[in-house]
Formats: sequence, C-alpha cells, structure tokens
Amino acid sequence: MIDLYYWPTPNGHKITLFLEEAGLDYRIVPVDISAGDQFKPDFLAIAPNNRMPAIVDHAPTDRGGPISVFESGAILLYLAEKTGRFIPSDLRGRTSVTQWLFWQMGGLGPMAGQNHHFSQYAPEKIPYAIERYVKETNRLYGVLNRRLGANAEIGAAYVAGADYSIADMAIYPWIVPHQRQGQDLADFPHLKHWFEAVAARPATVAAYARGEPYSSRPAVTEEGKKILFGQTARRAG
Repeated sequence: MIDLYYWPTPNGHKITLFLEEAGLDYRIVPVDISAGDQFKPDFLAIAPNNRMPAIVDHAPTDRGGPISVFESGAILLYLAEKTGRFIPSDLRGRTSVTQWLFWQMGGLGPMAGQNHHFSQYAPEKIPYAIERYVKETNRLYGVLNRRLGANAEIGAAYVAGADYSIADMAIYPWIVPHQRQGQDLADFPHLKHWFEAVAARPATVAAYARGEPYSSRPAVTEEGKKILFGQTARRAG
C-alpha cells in the first residue's frame, strides 16, 4: 500500500515507527544518502528537496491516484490523518500534538543535526561550533524533561499528554544518539523514563529491526561527505 523511501537515520526511523505502530503494509525503498541516491531524478520527482524520507501512498483515502509526501513531519501528519490514529481529534489535544511535533522539526532535529555535524563529521573541529550546538541540544533536552515532568504530575506519560502520538515518534529517534550529542540521560530523569518506555514498545523494536539490513553501510562515508555537505542549487539540481 505504501512505498517508504528510507535510510536508517533519525528522520527515517520516525516513519517506520508510525507504520509499525499502525500495522500498515509498506515496502522499503532504500535511499543510500551516502551514495547520492537522494539526487536521482526518480527520487527528486517524489521529494523535491532531495531529502529522505518520502512516501508514496497507493491507496489514499480520496480513492484517487497515488499521493507522494515528503518531509518527515508532513508524512507523520498525513499518516495520522489517513488512519485516524496517534493524533487526537479534539482541538486541544491536536494542538498539543502538533506543537510538539513542530518543536522537534524546528528545534531538536536541526540543532541535534548541527551537533552531529560539527562534533562528528566536520573536517575541522571548531570548538565554538561544537560547544554552541552541544549546549543548545542540552537546553532542548531540558525543555523536554520539564514537559515530561509536568505531564507525570497529572498522570500523563507522553510528550503531548496521556496518549502516545506522532510527537513521541518524531522526538524519540533524535534522542537515541544522545551520547553522540554529548548528553547524559541521567541528567534528565523524566526524559530518561519516557525514553526507556518508548524503546520498549514492540513497534519501536520492530521499526529499528527494519533498518538493520541497511545499517552495515555507514550513514556518512568520506566520499559521502562530498555528496551530503556543501550542496548548492547548481550541484543539487
């Protein structure tokens, strides 16, 4: 039913988390980002920003032709609306989920991504840049920890409230590499408790297992750095 254009990165894992939780039929189409698969014309037609993940839904709810969706947050919203799951229907619940989804998309993901880049991949180690993004990642962990702590006081176990949602699915994969981000979960007890609970969900285990066949190739190789970093409009298009 759904083709998932995927590589086992945090953004890729978001979508397998949803698909496994919802029990939807899907086929993985690997997009080896270190080999430049994301710049192939067939993929560009689906994902014009040259970034995975993307999906093609061959059975959309309007019963029309296939629909392609790119950007992980948009995909999560699309799938939640398609299935009627993992996002509340009431105004306040939906608002809570969407604001934490966008917090991940606009904050945690980009800042942790820059953290990874400057600490792991940059050819020159720039202390200011590393410190800047490690500290900002730490601040965002603190925001999340406080939110989860406040929720725990009212008996709500998840980021947006009592129920597991696409907000949790968006955030969790970006916490998985916390050690690489220079963070210690022991400093964030509410976040740590939530993280361990999400990690233990059967669908989480299954989602990460789906990525294992593609994990033997490093996400970023030396040759891949030339492809991934420093793209311009001319080179990408």
